[in-house]
Amino acid sequence: MADEIINKVAEAGIEQIDLKDFLLKKGVVEIDLKNQLWNDFVLKEKDFRDWIKIHDWSVYENKVVALYCSADAVIPAWAYMLVTAELKNAGAVYFSSPEKIHEEYFFDQLKNWNVNQLLDKRVMVKGCSDIPNPEKAYVILTQKLMPVVKSLMFGEPCSAVPVYKKK
Repeated sequence: MADEIINKVAEAGIEQIDLKDFLLKKGVVEIDLKNQLWNDFVLKEKDFRDWIKIHDWSVYENKVVALYCSADAVIPAWAYMLVTAELKNAGAVYFSSPEKIHEEYFFDQLKNWNVNQLLDKRVMVKGCSDIPNPEKAYVILTQKLMPVVKSLMFGEPCSAVPVYKKK
C-alpha cells in the first residue's frame, strides 16, 4: 500500500490572498478632452455642449473610463462634470491618464474590499505579485486585515513569514 500524500496546507485552513485579483482585468476606454479643444487650446462651451449632445455615450456602458486632457490647456471644471454626468452607465470613471488608471483602479478595489468573510481566519498574502506600488498595497492590506483576521502571514505556505497574530 502506497503512502498517501497529505496536503497540510489545505488542512490548515489558510485563506490565501493574491493581490493580482484586484487588478483591472478589462480594457480602459479613454476620453481625451484635447479632441474637443479649439486650436488645441480653448474649450468653446457651445461647441462642447453640441458634442455632448451628439456623442454616442452607450459605448462606455459598463466600461472603465479614463477622462483626462492630454493638452496643456485649462479645462473648466463644469466640462468634466458634463462628461461624467453622461457617463452614468459606465462601470467606473476616473479622472486619470490611461497610464495611471490601472494603479488607481487597483487601490480603489483594495480599499473597498469587504474583508468580513475573513473574520478570525488564518490568512496568507501571496508574495511576488506583479502589482502597482506593492509596498503601499501591503501596508493598506495589513491595516485592513489586522482588525479581522486571526493571523496574517506573507509569502507561500512553504516559506511563510508571520506578520500578525491576534492575542
